[in-house]
Amino acid sequence: MERELPASLLMFIASRSAANRIFEALHERGFDDVTIAQGRLMMGIDPEGTRLSVLAERAQIAKQTATALVDKLERAGYVERVADPTDGRGRLVRMTARAKEAIPHARAEEDRIEEEWRAHLGTERMQQLREALTDLRRITDPYQ
Repeated sequence: MERELPASLLMFIASRSAANRIFEALHERGFDDVTIAQGRLMMGIDPEGTRLSVLAERAQIAKQTATALVDKLERAGYVERVADPTDGRGRLVRMTARAKEAIPHARAEEDRIEEEWRAHLGTERMQQLREALTDLRRITDPYQ
């Protein structure tokens, strides 16, 4: 008898599929110099900028790995390092205009994915899924 997959794995599979589609859509629109790993790191950047150590923690990667990813993103023109206004010695990683240009394309693909999921699940089940995931976020997301 085949084991039923745990909910955490089922969520990961759906999330991975969505992430792959979003990155494909971005690549098709000319943002083809960002990897999924770099994109995951960029998702952790706050609007005003974020310290590298915080980005590493959010992405659950070593600070050295985060530094290498940010270096590549900076060379590609997606992020910049700026002085931290709350700490003169600190630096923040902040999205550039190029990164911000990609956001509407990513959001449009997210909307298409949700519409497909809604068509597959039905409006009521999709709403229940969103509510359940929002409830789970309260106990699983330390960065909210």
